[in-house]
Amino acid sequence: MALFFDAAWFDAALAERGLSRAVLAAAAGMSEAELALAYKDQRELSAREVAAFAEILGVSAAEVADHAGISTPAPRAEPAADALARLESLERRVAVLEAELARLRPG
Repeated sequence: MALFFDAAWFDAALAERGLSRAVLAAAAGMSEAELALAYKDQRELSAREVAAFAEILGVSAAEVADHAGISTPAPRAEPAADALARLESLERRVAVLEAELARLRPG
């Protein structure tokens, strides 16, 4: 378990997927400035952000929490009543990722 935000691990995980910090921030509903603060250990991730990072990086929330520092909460299961809000959030993230991919594609 990391004691501090493991920026190298997060950057390597992003690089493996061809993604940028900007995409990670957008997928988690964070500004790039907020993400920069997390990278510098000046801001903790919320459980929702941990879950979003895990989803986009293709790892478990526990692994994200381990690399984000010891006091970062692991997300808990969401009640069924929040399913629609979660779906809408995921749809927004997909739209952001699709826009980023379109921008990166030549031609």
